[in-house]
Amino acid sequence: MILPELDLQLVYGKLAWTVVLAAVATALWPRAWTVPRRALGCVTGALAALMLLPGAASPAYWLALAFQWPSALLVGLCLVSLASVWRGGPPQLWLPPALGALLAAGGAALYLDAVGVLSQGFYFWGFGEVQAPLASLVLLGACAWAALMNLARPQAVALLGALAAYAVCRLPTGNLWDAVLDPLLWGWALACSALRLRRALNRRRDASSFAAAPDLGRAPG
Repeated sequence: MILPELDLQLVYGKLAWTVVLAAVATALWPRAWTVPRRALGCVTGALAALMLLPGAASPAYWLALAFQWPSALLVGLCLVSLASVWRGGPPQLWLPPALGALLAAGGAALYLDAVGVLSQGFYFWGFGEVQAPLASLVLLGACAWAALMNLARPQAVALLGALAAYAVCRLPTGNLWDAVLDPLLWGWALACSALRLRRALNRRRDASSFAAAPDLGRAPG
């Protein structure tokens, strides 16, 4: 088990919370992408300076008490959203379907394991000398395939960056699962997956109702 340097972990956590909060702010404010870039940069810089304050003076201190550090993947996805706003587009609120489903299922498995329903020690696999590298290779292969097929390429790059942060610097905690998943990202993935499922069921119900409706425009035989 190789853990990241504490100083590096603290700096990462404060900068990560800066990115996450900036992305949340632009997502909650629909007109954020109409603000001049200089103003967005100034606000983000001020938020970073506030996060870098020492000890309990930093909002990151209190956020870490409640949520620990954001996963590197959440930071990457928030950067994708901020980049969209910076280019003048809307924030990226929807996760790609495959990524959202994978994160939702993975988070559920880790949660059920943590509360003793499964009791397989899935979280500790993220520290494993065999399981973690194998899982990293599978995820790297998925990133490469998505990039080659031009499927959700920005999100694939975000996942690749998260894996690089874990492999090179062991961020954020030295556990692979903490690099690609956290409670906030899991909630985001669950919300996206649930809304997509609801829309699919509604479309199927509407299609069934339309097929079962009588054809009023056809004269009776």
